[in-house]
Formats: sequence, C-alpha cells, structure tokens
Amino acid sequence: MTELKIEDLTVGTGSEAKNGDTVSVHYTGYLTDGSTFDSSIPSGQPFEFTLGQGQVIQGWDVGVAGMKVGGKRKLTIPPDMGYGEQGAGGVIPPNATLVFDVELLAIK
Repeated sequence: MTELKIEDLTVGTGSEAKNGDTVSVHYTGYLTDGSTFDSSIPSGQPFEFTLGQGQVIQGWDVGVAGMKVGGKRKLTIPPDMGYGEQGAGGVIPPNATLVFDVELLAIK
C-alpha cells in the first residue's frame, strides 16, 4: 500500500478541522491483521494535537484535516506516512500499514 485511504464512516455536522487547529479525537489503532495496538477509548481521555504541525504521523495530519466535529473516519495509512522502517514502541512492526478509527470530538 502506498497511498493514504480515507473512508468517512460518519460525516460530522460541526466545524471543519484545518491546519493550525487544535483537535480533540478518540481513536483506536490496529494493524492489518486486526490486532489493536493503541486506543484512547478505554482511558476515556481524548487525544489532542495541532493539525499540520508534525506532532503526529503524517497520515493523521492529512487524514484528520477536513473532518467535521462529530465525524468518524477510518484511515488506512501506508508505512511512509506512519512509522516507516522504524516501527514504534515494540508494538508496531517495521513497514507496517496502520488502520485507525478516528472520531473528531472538538476543535479548540
């Protein structure tokens, strides 16, 4: 896989996220074999980051931009827009394609 795949599961009705916005999301990340490697949902603590600032993997900066508050997307992220040859934290293998379910909760 070489391109980011964005699937809108639910289109939100709120404001649209753009570069420079601080966004609050819930997410679950899993590998293509279906094994979950991370999720904000069990803790109940949304994840916040500023879009387009390189605070997250490129697949998130590109894939969350344009979402509207209340929306849900499935992002399938190729390795070069994820963690690449390095992998991450012992849970994401090198050159892994990542899948994230992301819900945009708020724009701040």
